[in-house]
Amino acid sequence: MLLIDCPFCGSRPEIEFRYAGEAHISRPLDPTSLSDEDWTAYLYQRSNPAGEHAERWYHVHGCRRFFNALRNTVTDTFLVSYPAGTPRPPRQAAEQ
Repeated sequence: MLLIDCPFCGSRPEIEFRYAGEAHISRPLDPTSLSDEDWTAYLYQRSNPAGEHAERWYHVHGCRRFFNALRNTVTDTFLVSYPAGTPRPPRQAAEQ
C-alpha cells in the first residue's frame, strides 16, 4: 500500500486521498482578455513529466484540506508534501 504524507495529519494510506491536478497553476487575472487558444491552454494543457512532478492532492477522508506534493512519476515515490499556497521546496530539500 502506498503511504502519502499529509502535511497536516501525517502519513496515511493512499485510499484517503484524491489527486487534484498539477500544482502551482495560476488562474489568469483577466480571463476575458485571453484568446480562445490561451484559455484552452490554461484549462487543458498540463505537463506530464517522467520524473519529479509537483501535484495537488486532497485529503478526502481526513482533514479535507488541499496540499501539494512532489512525486516521482517513474517510481511513484512521494519526495515531500507541503501546504497549498506555499512555494515549491528546493530540489535538495525534496531529496532528503
